[in-house]
Amino acid sequence: MTTAAPRPSLWRTVAGPAPQRPATAGASPSTPVHDLPPTQPARRQEGATGLTGTVAFDRVAKVYDSSAGPVPALEGISLGIPAGSIFGIIGRSGAGKSSLLRTINRLESPTSGRVLVDGVDIAALDDDGLVALRRRIGMIFQHFNLLSAKTVYDNVALPLRVAGVRPAEVHRRVEELLALVGLQDKHRTFPARLSGGQKQRVGIARALATGPEILLCDEATSALDPETTHSILQLLRDINRRLGITVILITHEMSVIREIADQVLVLEQGRIAELGEVWQVFGAPQHDATRALLAPLQHGLPDDLQARLRPEPPATGTYQRILRLGYTGADGLEPDFARIATALQSPVRLVHGGIDRIRGHAQGRLLLSVPGAVALPPLSSLVQGPGAIAHSIEVIGHVADVEHSL
Repeated sequence: MTTAAPRPSLWRTVAGPAPQRPATAGASPSTPVHDLPPTQPARRQEGATGLTGTVAFDRVAKVYDSSAGPVPALEGISLGIPAGSIFGIIGRSGAGKSSLLRTINRLESPTSGRVLVDGVDIAALDDDGLVALRRRIGMIFQHFNLLSAKTVYDNVALPLRVAGVRPAEVHRRVEELLALVGLQDKHRTFPARLSGGQKQRVGIARALATGPEILLCDEATSALDPETTHSILQLLRDINRRLGITVILITHEMSVIREIADQVLVLEQGRIAELGEVWQVFGAPQHDATRALLAPLQHGLPDDLQARLRPEPPATGTYQRILRLGYTGADGLEPDFARIATALQSPVRLVHGGIDRIRGHAQGRLLLSVPGAVALPPLSSLVQGPGAIAHSIEVIGHVADVEHSL
C-alpha cells in the first residue's frame, strides 16, 4: 500500500483522542472540543502499530441466540486491514458480512475473539472511549438514514453539533464537506427532494463530519442505479486517495469490488473462503463461493455459438476450432494477437470475450477461432516460460464453417 499524505485542514480532530492513543497536536487530552485551535491541521498519527486506520480481527466468532437455538454468524475470522486501504468484504446473503462490519465500531460485539483498531482491543473501551472510537469511524448505509425533517446542511452538521463544535466551525466544515461531495448548492434542500445518489452523498458528507480515519460502507450502492453507483464509487476512491481514510465496504456485487477495492475478503457461511489482492482473487479464484460470485462477470459462450459448438470436428467440410485463452493478471502477461498467431502458426479470429484491467493487471477470457485444417502445436508449451501467450489455453469445441458465420 502507498502511504497516504497528511490530511488537509478539513480533517481536524473533532473528538478527543481515544484511550491509549497520542493526543492531537495542539490540544491536551483535557482540551474541550470547542476550544481546539481553529487552524490546526490534522495529521495521521503514528502509534505502536503505525499509521492510524488499521483494523485487525483475531479469531472473531459471533453466535446469535434464537428461539430455535444458537445461530453461528462468524467463525474464526483472523485478518488485518492496512491503514489507508480500500478493503472489500463480499459474500452471499447470510454469509456474515454485516455482522463482521458492525464489530469494527462495536455495534455488534463478538462472542469470542478480539477486534483491534489501531492496535487497541475495542472491547476494553469504557463508555467515553467507545464514544471517541465511533467519532473516529464514519459509517454510511444502503438506505441513507437521513433525517427527513432536516435540511441537507443540518443532516451533515448534526454529528458536529452533538460533539460540541463551535457554530462557526460547524458552518465552515459543512461548507467544505458539501463542496467535497458536490452538493454545495443543496444546503436548504430536504432529503425528499434529492435523488438516491444525492442522498448517499449527504450520507457520505455526514459520515466524514468528525474527521474519521475509517469509513464503513454497508451496502452503500445497492439501492442505486449503475451510473450513480459508479459516481459514488469514484467519490469514495477520491476521498480515500486525497484524505488517506481507510475504507471498508461490504457488498454482494463483485463489480463493486472490482471497481474500487485493493483487497477482498470472500465470506461463506461465516468463514473466510478467500482473501487477497482483488486482481489475484478475480484472476484465479480458489473457492466455489468466489467462482459463483464471479460468474455474472465472466464472458461465457454466446447462445448462437453454444448451439453450433460440437465436441468433435464434422465428418465432412471445413470447420473452425474454438480456443479459450485465459488471463489471470499474473506476470504481466497480456493478449498480443500478433504473438498468438505466430505461436499457433495460424491466422486467428476473435469470436468473443473481454479483458479487464484491475490495478494494472490484465485478466479475462478470449474465444478465438483457428482453421481446423491447421495442426496446432502442443498447447502446454504456450502457457509457460518466455513463449507463453496466455495463462491457460483449451480447445472447447468445433464449429462447421458457414459463410460469414464467425
